[in-house]
Amino acid sequence: MKKSILIVGGYGVVGLQIAQVIRKHQNNLPIMLAGRSLGKAKEAAATMENTSGIALDVTDADPLAKVDAKLGAVLGATNDPDNSLMRAAISRGVPYIDITRWTERLHSAVLLAGVLDVSAPVVLSSSWMAGVSAIITKMAVAELGVVEEIDTAILYRLADKAGPNSVEYADRLGISFRVHKNGTWKTVKPMSEPVQTTFPSGYSTKAYRFDEPSQETLALYTGAKTVSSRIAYDNASTTSTMAFLVKTGIWGLISGPKFSKFRHSMLHNPGEGASHEIVIVVNGLDASGAKESVRATISDPEGQTHLTAVGAYIQLSETLGLDGQVPRAAGVYLPENTNDLQSVIKTLEQNGVEVSVEISSP
Repeated sequence: MKKSILIVGGYGVVGLQIAQVIRKHQNNLPIMLAGRSLGKAKEAAATMENTSGIALDVTDADPLAKVDAKLGAVLGATNDPDNSLMRAAISRGVPYIDITRWTERLHSAVLLAGVLDVSAPVVLSSSWMAGVSAIITKMAVAELGVVEEIDTAILYRLADKAGPNSVEYADRLGISFRVHKNGTWKTVKPMSEPVQTTFPSGYSTKAYRFDEPSQETLALYTGAKTVSSRIAYDNASTTSTMAFLVKTGIWGLISGPKFSKFRHSMLHNPGEGASHEIVIVVNGLDASGAKESVRATISDPEGQTHLTAVGAYIQLSETLGLDGQVPRAAGVYLPENTNDLQSVIKTLEQNGVEVSVEISSP
């Protein structure tokens, strides 16, 4: 009997799409959808074959204590604030994949996994869209001999589908964060240092700094002197309003639980979906020492949650050795550790995601 893939947060907007992408590629792989509500889990599971629903709470000391099925992997699509789910998977020697952590929580997870007895892969793929952006950056970086600068810009469409976790970064917009800039680690403010960006659709707007894990991981992986992640909204007034609120300190004044609903309402009014677009520009030197620039773009017509789901499947596939890949050995993995880039591009294409990489000499 095949082991089940347990998706925690499985009946949420992203979790359910992860299950759908898995089912698209793996007809016979058992899937379990888990969350606090048994009714919602079973209702979601009923929409797919060979899928079941169970109740599970990540805040329990051992969230997997009541899971009777043999597990092939645990995939976290909801926040694991105390690392309880990760601990439970590691203690059982079950591969663990997480796509939900912001930079601060990623730090604690990497440290914890480093001191525990890891006997299976632990995949912390929390960079933008379950690591898809970082993986495509890895492809762009491979075109250069020396990497000097990496700039990533993300277009967040307000009409896109989104779960409540997708705007968690809104709670961090009043908090400064660390980036690698001009060869040193510096603290910068969110929604600062705008850069005019033209996205694949032709939409041009200013994108502003925000806290995103690959700003640190890509700097460490590539040795680039400067690595930046920026975000823009497809509504110019929303972008300028957010920048104003953060710059003036008003956003900090309305931080905290009392104003959570108000803060989230500004950015979390999900629609039926809209294209998600990413632009990555890598500057450096080619093998001969001449200046060279690589521009990579990612477009998913089905939106950010779909791209996240595809990214989660990419990590699951390489971790377990699906689709003819070699399974990962025990250890801690980040998106930059993804090796089968041909399979990544194939999976993206099969799911309607468009990727373009262009090289130019300034």
